[in-house]
This record gives sequence, C-alpha cells and structure tokens, in this order.
Amino acid sequence: MVLVDYFVYWITLSVNNLTGDVFMPRVARKESSTGVYENMEYKEIVKIVNEQKEYFNNGKTLDIEFRLAELKRLKSAIIGNEQEILNALKQDLYKPLIESYTSEIGLIIREINTAIKNLKKWAKPEKIKSTFLTFPSKNYIMAEPFGVSLIISPWNYPFQLSLVPLVGAIAAGNCCIIKPSEYSVASIDVIKKLINNTFDSNYIFVIDGDSEVSKYLLEQPFDKIFFTGSPEIGKIVMERAAKHLTSVTLELGGKSPCVVDKNINIDITAKRILWGKFMNAGQTCIAPDYLIVHKDIKEQLYIALKKWITVFFSENPQNSPDFGRIINKKHFDRLKNYLVESKIIFGGSSNEQKLYIEPSIIEIDDLNSPIMQEEIFGPILPVVVYHKPQDIKEIIARNPNPLGFYLFSTDKMLMKQLIHGIPFGGGCINDVISHVTNHNLPFGGRGTSGIGSYHGRYSFDAFSHKKSVLQNGFIFDMSMKYPPYKDIHTHIRKFIMK
Repeated sequence: MVLVDYFVYWITLSVNNLTGDVFMPRVARKESSTGVYENMEYKEIVKIVNEQKEYFNNGKTLDIEFRLAELKRLKSAIIGNEQEILNALKQDLYKPLIESYTSEIGLIIREINTAIKNLKKWAKPEKIKSTFLTFPSKNYIMAEPFGVSLIISPWNYPFQLSLVPLVGAIAAGNCCIIKPSEYSVASIDVIKKLINNTFDSNYIFVIDGDSEVSKYLLEQPFDKIFFTGSPEIGKIVMERAAKHLTSVTLELGGKSPCVVDKNINIDITAKRILWGKFMNAGQTCIAPDYLIVHKDIKEQLYIALKKWITVFFSENPQNSPDFGRIINKKHFDRLKNYLVESKIIFGGSSNEQKLYIEPSIIEIDDLNSPIMQEEIFGPILPVVVYHKPQDIKEIIARNPNPLGFYLFSTDKMLMKQLIHGIPFGGGCINDVISHVTNHNLPFGGRGTSGIGSYHGRYSFDAFSHKKSVLQNGFIFDMSMKYPPYKDIHTHIRKFIMK
C-alpha cells in the first residue's frame, strides 16, 4: 500500500464531504433509549453472545454476497462518520489530521476495498494435489468461519485496531463483539455509534465497559478471540481462552530496536526514524523503541536528530499541530519518570495539564535501567552505542522477539546477519514502520510480541478455520488398502521409501 494512495483518496473525499490498556476501570454501561450505557450485567453479555451464536447458526453469514454487502455497509458508515472520527481522535490523542487519515481511516478503507475485491477468490475452495494413497479422490481446503468472535482493541489507534480486524471477521463470515479500550473516551462513543447504528446486534455489536465487562466477556465460549494490547494482558486473554479451547490471535508489543550502522546517509536516516518514532506522539506498538547506534556516528546522528525534530515540530513542539498528546495522566506520569531518571541529549520538557511530553532523545549507559525493561510507548527515544555486530545481538537478546526490527545500513553482510539471525515479527531495512502499510504483507509478532498475523488476505485467514476435505467416488476402489493384507506391506514400504 502506498501512502500517496491515501492522499489522493482523502483529498477527493474531502472535496466531496468538506481521525493497551483494556482492563482499566470505567463504569459498565448498557444502551438505553437515549443511547447512554449504564449497568451492563453479566446476564446481558451472555444474552448478546447467545443471540449472536443463534444468528451465526442460521447460516446467513456463510453467503458471500451477504458478506460483501456488509463490508460495503461498514465502508459507508465510516465515510458517513468521517468528521466525527477525526474529532474524536483529536480529542483523545490530539492526533494530527493527516495521521488520522493515513493511519486510521485510510488503513481501514484500504482493508475494506481489498476484501471486497478479493473475497470471492479468498473464499473459493483451494484445490490440493492427490497422493498415491488417496488416488483418485479430489482434495481441497475450505475456509470456514470460526463463528462468534471477540475483538478487544487498545486506545492508541482506536478505530484502526477495532475495525481492521472486524473487516477480516466480516469477510470470513463471523459474527462479532467488539470491546474497545475505555481510555479513548471520545473514540469509543463514535465506534459504538458507527457500529451499533449500522449492524444488527445479533450480528455485530460494540460493548463498552470496565474491567468487569472484559472479565465477563472472556468467560464466554467465543469461537475466536482477537486481542491487541500488552503482553501482560495477552497472557490473561490466552489463559481465559484456554478454558474453552478458543482460537486466539494476539497482537502484542515489546521493545522494537532500530540499528543504525555507520555506512548510511545520516540525514535521511534521522528523518525516517523520527517520522516513525514520533507519529501519534510515540504511542505506536511498532515505533522504534530504542536506537542501537555505531559508536563512530553517534554525535553526527544526534545533530541530525535535533535538526529534524525542529524541522518537523518547530522550536516549540507544544504549539505544533502535528504533534500529539499522551492519552492520560497515568501514562504521562510513567513517561515523565523515565525522563527524570535519564541522561537527556535533547528535549525533556513536559506539561502535565496538556499531557504533553516533548520529543526527547536520551542516552543509555545502563541496559538495566527501567526504560530498557519496558516498552516506552511515548515520545522518548533512547540511544545505545555498539562497537561490533555481536553487541547488537546481545543487546536485543535482553528483550527478545520484538514486534518490529529496523536496520539502517548499506552493508549487505550485516543485513544478512541481522535479518536472518534475530527473531522478530516484521520490519524494514533503511526505513521504519512502513511494512505495516502493505496489506499484502502479514502483520504480527512471535512469542512475547504476539501469536498469529493479519492484514489483507491474512485477516481473512485469521478468522477462518482451514477445513480439509477429501472427496472420493465409487468407480475405482484400491483393494490393497483392505485386509487381509498378506505381503502388500513390502510393496507399500518400497513405494514410501523412494
């Protein structure tokens, strides 16, 4: 996917129509005639899940034309609520307009368009070659929807991370309940309105609520759970899913390293790193979490980083319309504590009232410091110096299986050593985060950074069970497979051992 596509699309659209932490407390709410939610009880959650199971069992979602129609309805609802989405993202995260278009609305629309264009091909049974032992049967794989799915989404990209998985769920033929994070207060109200006013609650429904609601939901016998958030909560989700042997996709996070070799264009490298790091004020799971910089270019890189921070956000980023804010005081305090304990190279200021943390570069001397133990999830970029390639692997091994890995280098040998030698979810060479914009690439982690992947065809696959089918006829029947076997095993063995 090319970002230029977004700009062209949204410029056209604008002319015609001139924008975690899931288990934190908030009052559980139930929709009333006034549209307000209050006092959602466990039995009501059970009722919604059971109604969706009944709806799924009637077979309506198995129809491809039905799925296509629902995808188009979702697209129309998003476009129809465009301004409300933008306003909500501004209110929750002070998200710049272009970021809201490209990383939220644009990604969702692109996913929907891709699914609409390719759904019939994705859903078509895949023919599989027969073997000697199954000749002359027909063999194929069918994509079967899991059933009733639960999507639990975080606050940092509230629309994208709720609705992109939903595209896969609809395309694959599932019913779905969405539980967004209550941290994104304005966004959750728009998501709720957008979905619950568009779809039958027996088919797709948004549930808002506190940690008890999340707990109740995870006690239900869902057929699929798709969770995006922290590894700590991911473990809880997986544990609860195990009670019902529910299939899970976990999109987690971690400390995504960015290696900066000495054989590079330092100016372009600094510009690309900062673009990815400070998007959404650093509150991006695949943002470069820390830099591992060759000792020979550290000072030159600092100069370039300072330059581009000023170019991007001016001398006073607090007044820039292109720099976001921290989601809430809890996360603001966490980030501010990192700065208090750090050697600041550039930045370091903050404003608690506005939940503002200045884009900051810090230098790390102690790899055991708190900021190197946890995902930062904010506009603070630590720099660790390395001397030889082996240092890189040793540093990254302290936080294994990162969701993203980035390397800036022209050294082909180093590229091969690191790309093949370091386990990670996905990444880029001489760029950051751009791999996530290509819907033809699977997006997901491994181990502590996740289980499973999605985007494009992979979203369809994430919400589908691949059912193997062998279809035989009656014209030919291989007699050697039936007893009495006599000496037939010698002939079979010769064939197998070839």
